[in-house]
Amino acid sequence: MEDPNVLERMRADWNQRAGEDAYYYVAFGRREQGDEEFFETGSDIVKALELELKRFAGRDAALEIGCGPGRLMRPLSRNFGEIHGVDVSDQMIRLAQERLRDTPNAHPHHSSGSDLSIFPDEKFDFVYSYAVFQHIPSRDVVFNYLREARRVLKTGGILRCQMNGLPPHAKQYDTWSGVRITEDEIVAFAREQDLQLLVVEQIWTQYMWITVRKRPAGWTAALAGKRVEPSAAIRKISNALTGEAVAPVRGPLAALSLWVERLPDEVDLNHLTVTADGLACRIIYIGAPEKDGISQVNVALPEGLRTGMVPVAMAWLGQALGEPAWVRIMPAGPSVPRITTITDGINLLSGTRIVTGSVKVTMHEVGDPAPFHAKIDGFDAVEIESFCADPITQRYEFNFRVPERIAKGPHQVVVSLGKRTFAPLAIEVA
Repeated sequence: MEDPNVLERMRADWNQRAGEDAYYYVAFGRREQGDEEFFETGSDIVKALELELKRFAGRDAALEIGCGPGRLMRPLSRNFGEIHGVDVSDQMIRLAQERLRDTPNAHPHHSSGSDLSIFPDEKFDFVYSYAVFQHIPSRDVVFNYLREARRVLKTGGILRCQMNGLPPHAKQYDTWSGVRITEDEIVAFAREQDLQLLVVEQIWTQYMWITVRKRPAGWTAALAGKRVEPSAAIRKISNALTGEAVAPVRGPLAALSLWVERLPDEVDLNHLTVTADGLACRIIYIGAPEKDGISQVNVALPEGLRTGMVPVAMAWLGQALGEPAWVRIMPAGPSVPRITTITDGINLLSGTRIVTGSVKVTMHEVGDPAPFHAKIDGFDAVEIESFCADPITQRYEFNFRVPERIAKGPHQVVVSLGKRTFAPLAIEVA
């Protein structure tokens, strides 16, 4: 049962953020963005969501949970007869109504913050949510939204949403750092709700994505006695990240893409198994069939796998789907820490122009963040904090303050990690 105090806190906090700087709190890119810049920050998200549209035929109606000022609704409206959005903040909805006034098929609605009761059953072909459930402090509210999404979806419709998959902790959740949901909870929920689980990716991160298809009530139980015809065929295996015909035995590149012909339509993560040399892989993604009938299945390689040529086999409902295929597994190379970005720590769109006095350095393949150190023109950075953004790729974010003695203008940041010192990075302090 949802706590009304939680819902009121959500509404009040997001109304305050909408009044302070709505675009910043929605897109987290830069303070005081203009309309054009704000809507442009959603372009990559829109492209990724549109890739899901091949999973279903209907284009009547879509729904966004947590629509904010309508950043994603406006471009996605081109795909549907009508698109609706709900948000707990009435201030956000007022902004959305203004921003969408020239988009006649887009309809933002103020909602309770925990349900979709304003909509009838089986209305939508597509329900989606981006960077919203991460800010909900209640597990009950998150899972009620998921149940409600199932209710308003048409049978065969798709839910694509994002949630906080970081490991749980004892700290009290709030309306910014919301409740954390595990992969196991999603797997169990899909099974209970007769949802075909197609994607669980970026687990253990703040931005875990899931995709599910609504199946008829009783679908899961009906699968129990189903006889499987071993007619599927793995036509090719490649590295899921590089596309090469080889994968390392461990590390961030230890993942495979299986290109499968005649994959049964009802296959999902709950009932499909993929093994490499007899060891169970973690299935990440099942794609929609392409025009040639080939479906993509992505898996993470298991611990303890040997190197060399190994067989990869698929089974559904405990029955073989076809003959195994083979892939070459090579020894993993050493971790090589590297810097991928340096930006303003708060106004990310400012890039290397530091306008808030805070700097963010993102690094990959960091085994131990403790020995991180940074100097700006020879002066030690202050208030260094680290955050593991993705344990699989060992991606860390390091935030620190510019020393007060550093004047405005161009400067150089030198980062070190233990005994390793990296090439200087140019910044401009505004």
